[in-house]
Amino acid sequence: MTGPTGPTGPAAPSAAARAAAAERLAGLATPAGALGRLGELGVWLAAAQDSVPPRPLERVRLVVLAGDHGVAGHGVSAYPPAITGAMVRTFLAGRAGVSALAAAHGVHVRVLDLGVDDDLDGLAPEVHAALTAHKVRRGSGALHLEDALTPEQTRASLEAGRAVAREEVAAGADLLLTGDMGIGNTTPAACLVAAGLGLGADEVTGRGTGVDDAGLARKREVVAQALARAGDRVADPVETLTALGSADLAATVGLLTEAARSGVPVLLDGLMSVACALTAERLAPGSAAWFVAGHRSPEPAQSLALAHLGLEPLLDLGLRLGEGSGAVAAVPVLRSAVALLRDVALLADLMPAPGLDPGPSGA
Repeated sequence: MTGPTGPTGPAAPSAAARAAAAERLAGLATPAGALGRLGELGVWLAAAQDSVPPRPLERVRLVVLAGDHGVAGHGVSAYPPAITGAMVRTFLAGRAGVSALAAAHGVHVRVLDLGVDDDLDGLAPEVHAALTAHKVRRGSGALHLEDALTPEQTRASLEAGRAVAREEVAAGADLLLTGDMGIGNTTPAACLVAAGLGLGADEVTGRGTGVDDAGLARKREVVAQALARAGDRVADPVETLTALGSADLAATVGLLTEAARSGVPVLLDGLMSVACALTAERLAPGSAAWFVAGHRSPEPAQSLALAHLGLEPLLDLGLRLGEGSGAVAAVPVLRSAVALLRDVALLADLMPAPGLDPGPSGA
């Protein structure tokens, strides 16, 4: 599956397949419009795959990109930074929330440490090597006081994400999902959305893992200070990642742009995933045509970014776990869309052609 790259971004999904899939949808033995968004999703997947009907989604792969954030030490999260490393171990053990969902829905999970501030000692050597194969640094700068990354680290993170996408495509992925793990990561994600949409801290900042009112006020102050410190640099998406992102978020942007260039559809998760999708669209216009939104997060920045990208979430369950959990929960919806467009009879096959004698009608 390939998607040739245009001058400024990926080629669009196949218009011919989209038209043929829409024609097939209209010809199904169902009332017009009865399949609602499932029909629309089936058409989108057919266009992304350049296949009518769309192929079954047999190799769905989730990549969880983990990293710590210097801002987590400044009162923006309800949990301590040490939780990040502990949760990485939980992913590896297959015991995280998203692990349970992935097992239920046949989704392959891969976790990578891009910037965790932990040596993660005690793992088997081969596990540790695979986990840290694309690691850029330990933690990121406290973005309201300093840049999150150096320019070199931003470039390395973007390329790491692109490399991971290529690895996943080579492994046969027919649908990619992105997940996150990093205490404090809703703060840089909110900054990315504010930078991309020209919004203020009060508009994009939410409670993340559940900070109280005082914590929310501190978080808004941090976001406002970070945006003021970055200044006009936010006009450039790569400069935005350097000033306000992190290794894991920049790698997610790289993964998303490369997936789009490779012609592989992506099912987005919550705030971090969508903030990176917004940044990917800024970096490589046209990328968002390859994305569908898995669920709506309670974080205000996510809804603002989704609206800008023109994406309507498949689920709205109040999920704020992260990890890719909302995207994984939405996988059965996409598989349902494929099944309907593939397996429902065509009305033309059930009805006699006009002008043909249907045979004796009986007494």
